[in-house]
Amino acid sequence: MNENLHHITAVAKREWRAYFDSPVAYVFIIIFLMLSGFFTFSIARFFETGQADLTGFFQWHPWLYMILVPAVAMRLWAEERRSGTIELLFTVSVTPLQALLGKFIAAWLFMILALILTFPVVLTAVYLGSPDLGMVASGYLGSALLAGAYVAAGMFTSALTRNQVISFILAVVIGLFLILAGYPPVTDLLAQHAPGWLVDGVASFSFMPHFEALQRGVIDLRDLTYFASVIVFMLFSTQVVLKNKVGR
Repeated sequence: MNENLHHITAVAKREWRAYFDSPVAYVFIIIFLMLSGFFTFSIARFFETGQADLTGFFQWHPWLYMILVPAVAMRLWAEERRSGTIELLFTVSVTPLQALLGKFIAAWLFMILALILTFPVVLTAVYLGSPDLGMVASGYLGSALLAGAYVAAGMFTSALTRNQVISFILAVVIGLFLILAGYPPVTDLLAQHAPGWLVDGVASFSFMPHFEALQRGVIDLRDLTYFASVIVFMLFSTQVVLKNKVGR
């Protein structure tokens, strides 16, 4: 157990350093913060609403993550395969599962760091009014879980190909499906041509109902289980791909 934890931690530290050894981390964080602020204050018209409500802040996160998280995750395995270091990584007694968990933890913590740095938005809401801090905390929890699901999906597509651009596109497509599957215009259109059970089945795959429930301050075990299931399924799929690629 200690040895497994040691290998996972070592891989996580390696990946964490890799982010900040290049401008990628800083550029990503700056872009994320700028876009979050733009959508919150300009598009969602935070000041014009006259309410200390962060709904307009959180509602754009699925769309931001759909584009930005694949850009972070696309290199996790594609670069290892392209450069041939994946074989070297697995020859130093590190198993695919240990490497997988280490990379996932590093990428997810990086996304959580970017999310934490949006705290000035919360301070602004507190200064201007009295927001429900319980809802704010629940919204941040939902956003963190959503980011984790996107990271897991990005890792899966990164393991499929050596090409980072292809990995990025595939991850965006998966993210788009997981958003639109529960988007009202899509479900309404589908309801016109399909039975209700099929519409409900497709909608059940969507991020949106679960994320929106957490955004409203409702912490339901079913929503937490949904995000955990998506993460575990994507990580399991990635492990299967890696075992087939490296023969372990």
